[in-house]
Amino acid sequence: MTTPTKLLHGVALTATGLLAGAFGYGAANVVPTFNAVPLDVRLTFHTAMMEINEPVMQTAMALAILSTFGLAIAGRGRVRWLAGGAGALALASLLITVFGNVPLHALIRQWAAATSAPTGHAEILQRWETFHTLRTLTGLAAFILIVAIGVVGLGKPESRRPLRPGREAQRLSFPS
Repeated sequence: MTTPTKLLHGVALTATGLLAGAFGYGAANVVPTFNAVPLDVRLTFHTAMMEINEPVMQTAMALAILSTFGLAIAGRGRVRWLAGGAGALALASLLITVFGNVPLHALIRQWAAATSAPTGHAEILQRWETFHTLRTLTGLAAFILIVAIGVVGLGKPESRRPLRPGREAQRLSFPS
């Protein structure tokens, strides 16, 4: 892998790791806490958290998408396919957020401002949690694919041609 490709891999690894970590923390800790507190506390906290999370998570998703697709363009072979898959998964996280979670955020903001939630609010909150689980899984899968590049892709020089039969031993080098 070339130096620019290694740099892109590092950025993609960091961005997808941050994305998966943030979503994972939310799924493992924040959502169960939401369900353990009274509704008015959840609505107040959820609304305050969204104001802080939105620019942070939008930035993390954008970096994950750009760096993974950049790596797919710069990479070859397995690197290209793994990075392209990671980019598609990071994009899926964004689309789930934009078309699933964000419209529900608007409702939650209204409920918090009104200090009450309508009948049927539990199903709507469950839908938000389902969307969050989906984007967590897509974010985690993107991260796993980028980690896989480090495991299977970085150790193989792209310019190496196969040796002719009988010359495999020449490729092996042992320190003296």
